[in-house]
Amino acid sequence: MKRKKNIWEGLIIGNFIFLVIVPILTILVWVGTERWAWPSLIPQKFSMRAVKGILRNRQQFAWLCTSSLFISASVAFLSVVIGTMAARALECYDFFGKRLFSFIAMFPFLVPGTVFAMGVQITFIKCGLSGTVLGVIIVHLICSLPYAVTLMQDGTRAIGVKLEEQARVLGAGALQAFFKVTFPNLFPVMLSAFSMAFVVSFSQYFLTLMIGGGNVKTFAIVMVPYLGSGERNFASIYSVIFLVIMLLVFGILEWIVGRFTKAQEVEYY
Repeated sequence: MKRKKNIWEGLIIGNFIFLVIVPILTILVWVGTERWAWPSLIPQKFSMRAVKGILRNRQQFAWLCTSSLFISASVAFLSVVIGTMAARALECYDFFGKRLFSFIAMFPFLVPGTVFAMGVQITFIKCGLSGTVLGVIIVHLICSLPYAVTLMQDGTRAIGVKLEEQARVLGAGALQAFFKVTFPNLFPVMLSAFSMAFVVSFSQYFLTLMIGGGNVKTFAIVMVPYLGSGERNFASIYSVIFLVIMLLVFGILEWIVGRFTKAQEVEYY
């Protein structure tokens, strides 16, 4: 039995290496590769042209990263705030149209992206939001909210409202009961919703192109055209930077969760 278990563990690890690690290593090799034709096992020509291109335009690249991080962080923050309020409304209260509201919250999942983009673009042009950062943030927010609402609903359902009600009975106000009792328990879920919304926003290409109209530059807007072209070294270095940014964001959020959990344990004891 133990031998079969070890075999299955080996197969899982092997599949993980093949499906995840090998592609990442291939991308890293392509960063410094100019030509690598089939069926050769090693590149025929090496070049640091992509790296030099990034360094040569480092000011523009820094501005691009800053702009993308600002947009995605804004979207993620708003997604958490709105998602938390929506989740509490759906899980803690009964009101007329509750099922309809829950369906509308998930509606962006059901509408095809192309149809949604065309409708939003026409609306945003009429509202003067097309080609603006605010318009891009709003359209990213629409796409990110279903993820945030779903995660926050699960977290709110698991925690419940009994502890908050007990705090209210003991004399705490509504805001005090939420921030002292419910918020500490929901905080890890909020960070999960934040990270999911951040990823959705940071990797959004089509809607950014449609609503931004070329005026709003994000990391995905610059990276995706390289992926479809023959410039594999540039596509690879942007992919590597994209991966590094995601890992840094997740690492920071994980560090925050760890610090917050330790602080709560110290306060408890």
